[in-house]
Amino acid sequence: MSKNYQMRRPLSQHADALTLDDIAGIAGVSRFHLVRAFGAATGFSVMRYARARRLTEAARALARGAPDILSLALDADYGSHEAFTRAFRDHFGVTPEAVRSSTCLDHLKLQEPILMDSTLIDNLQAPRFEAANAFLVAGVGDRFSHENGAGIPGLWQRFHQTSADIPGRIGRVAYGVCCNGDDAGNFDYIAGVEVSDYSDLPREFAKVRIPAQRYAVFTHREHVSTIRRTVNTIWNHWLPASGLKIADAPNFERYDEKFDPATGNGGFEIWVPVRD
Repeated sequence: MSKNYQMRRPLSQHADALTLDDIAGIAGVSRFHLVRAFGAATGFSVMRYARARRLTEAARALARGAPDILSLALDADYGSHEAFTRAFRDHFGVTPEAVRSSTCLDHLKLQEPILMDSTLIDNLQAPRFEAANAFLVAGVGDRFSHENGAGIPGLWQRFHQTSADIPGRIGRVAYGVCCNGDDAGNFDYIAGVEVSDYSDLPREFAKVRIPAQRYAVFTHREHVSTIRRTVNTIWNHWLPASGLKIADAPNFERYDEKFDPATGNGGFEIWVPVRD
């Protein structure tokens, strides 16, 4: 992955429709890897960032007095003046005409190019590799995106309040499982425990089967709040250098008895499914 997610495309003739496949092809990675790695590095979905950058450049052109809003709409990959105006207003809270009239951008939340260098860590410990058998996880789950991932700690609070009610629990290890990701950067996250089966599991609990799989296992020793830097380094530094590929399977955090959920200290493991 490039160290600089700039996506600078000049507002010239009409910009081509920009797709996830296009971006993944330029980056030389799969769609899945691009969505996961970009989200880990920036906290944005790929296409949301691309749209925000195009709208930002359109806003700059409007502030400079661009006379033809339809041309700007086409440049920004919108099929009509109306579609562009709607997206512009949803993003900035004002219309394109208002920005052109005011010639001012001070009140707009512009999306500048994102530099990811500072989000990497220099001392990532080399992983160990594990061949794990299949197992079942049940717990509390919800649908998230990279933009609203801040809601995951609240999910863990719900888990700790209800974990005693999960039937068939095996051991004391807790798992934070990411699964069912899509191209828009949305994914299911389940805070749960291993269970023997789902036969007595109440409907309010989420469940996921972790298949038999080879994993690269990383140890995160710092506070849980710094997990994003570790995940970003794994996906955007270690993985490209490893020559391995991500397998089509859930990835998860593993919290054993050394982790203190009350303080977030004690460390945990990050299990990444890989293949040659």
